Amino acid sequence: MPINPDAVGATGTAERSWNSKDALLYAVGVGAGAADPLDELQFTTENSAGIDQQVLPTFAVIIGGGAPVMREIGEFNFAMLLHGEQAITSHKPIPVEGKVKSTSTISAIWDKGKGAVVETTTQSVDAATGEPLFDTRSAAFIRGEGGWGGERGPSGDQNTPPDRAPDLVVAARTREDQALTYRLSGDRNPLHADPKFAAAGGFPKPILHGLCTYGFTGRLLLNAMCDGDPARFAGIQGRFKMPVFPGEELSVAAWRDDAGAIFQTSTGQGVVLEGRVNVRD
Repeated sequence: MPINPDAVGATGTAERSWNSKDALLYAVGVGAGAADPLDELQFTTENSAGIDQQVLPTFAVIIGGGAPVMREIGEFNFAMLLHGEQAITSHKPIPVEGKVKSTSTISAIWDKGKGAVVETTTQSVDAATGEPLFDTRSAAFIRGEGGWGGERGPSGDQNTPPDRAPDLVVAARTREDQALTYRLSGDRNPLHADPKFAAAGGFPKPILHGLCTYGFTGRLLLNAMCDGDPARFAGIQGRFKMPVFPGEELSVAAWRDDAGAIFQTSTGQGVVLEGRVNVRD
């Protein structure tokens, strides 16, 4: 059956707890320490002398979800779902362990003809104190689910780099088994591990999680623009352009402005993710 466009406005809540191990696993899943195991120890270890463990800001995409709102749109083929956009607004550094209460809302469903875009927004607060920790927004593109005559919604890229050389370029190579590590943080979609499932979705082999590419990008920008300090990382928004295959190198180019920077993440195939990062002084 087709998805239900009347699901806009549906809400749900969920609580999610995490501990030190969960944060460490996520950091390794987005490449922390891969180039140099002695680097980024604040994200990859909890007991290094003189180093306090910290949490990557993009860990918000792991602990900030879970509210069962997507079921309100009806049944669809998960092999046809691609992550379209993801945004995080960080209000304060994520603690090494804790619990959040997240309230999610289906904020829009757009008819793109060949598919549908489902946008979800979530506010996450510390379950113990009620203090805001972070907000997230995601958009999923579901191929084959459009064409009901609904509004197309906004289109076009809103974070176009200026016509000049980037102010910085940083790069990191993903591992061949990157998706197998990243999936242990919770996204078990077989599109990223099962070759038969990936083939059903039109891919020659399993692709890397979009949120893994997003986490790689956020980590590289955190280190390059915030000196690795999560307190200075105000947020990141990105639009996914092309799939990434495990083993490919990710190159992040950034153009600075007063709020942070516009960025593009590329592989040898072209731009795979673009958006902006916001930085606090």
